[in-house]
Amino acid sequence: MATDIEGAARWLAEAVETGNPLAALPEGLAPASLAEAEEIAAAVLEALRITPCGLRVLRGAGLAGPMVEGRLVPSGSPVAAGMLRHGQASAAVVGVLAEALGEGPPVLARVHPAIDLSATRFTEAPADRLVLTADLARLGLVVTGRGRPMPESPVRIAIGPAGHRRRGEAFELAALFTEAAAVARDWGGLPAGALLVVAGLGEIVPAEGALRVTVSGLGVAEAKIG
Repeated sequence: MATDIEGAARWLAEAVETGNPLAALPEGLAPASLAEAEEIAAAVLEALRITPCGLRVLRGAGLAGPMVEGRLVPSGSPVAAGMLRHGQASAAVVGVLAEALGEGPPVLARVHPAIDLSATRFTEAPADRLVLTADLARLGLVVTGRGRPMPESPVRIAIGPAGHRRRGEAFELAALFTEAAAVARDWGGLPAGALLVVAGLGEIVPAEGALRVTVSGLGVAEAKIG
């Protein structure tokens, strides 16, 4: 049986639009390959008449999906916990492309520290990578701090409760964005001004309470969830 791409997209689009949870996708609507899952994700945005503003890569989970401008919120914003079904939080960085994505490393105008607040449209959190990809790669909200030029040296990135200091893990930002750019090329490339979001950096914590991400040499992003 061929997968009904448009049917699956309609189910997910309605869940995105209304906030109502979905049961598991039935046979015939669940993607059977990564290409189908990516096609469903793109069709969801098309059904909602939303143009993606970039690509979001959830490292560690092996997920990637379109980034949506309406899911970006500034640091310090209050976030209703009800918006984040099965919510998880991780440290992230957001790069703004200064030039259209070419074959080499991405040229970034600026980089923002961020908190990735991932969520799902389903009543029960799916574990299948294909379903997660179709579900916009668990796109919830991305809370961004102030942008700055990308640090040349490695940085330390930490996530935890606001007010608590953590040393965090060391990352080379240029390498992170080069990896994300390779994924973006597989999705068809990105124009100047588009966003490359790299999330899932280090520890994954519940999306609850007051959270802070610190990126040494770059800054902080904070969110209060409740």
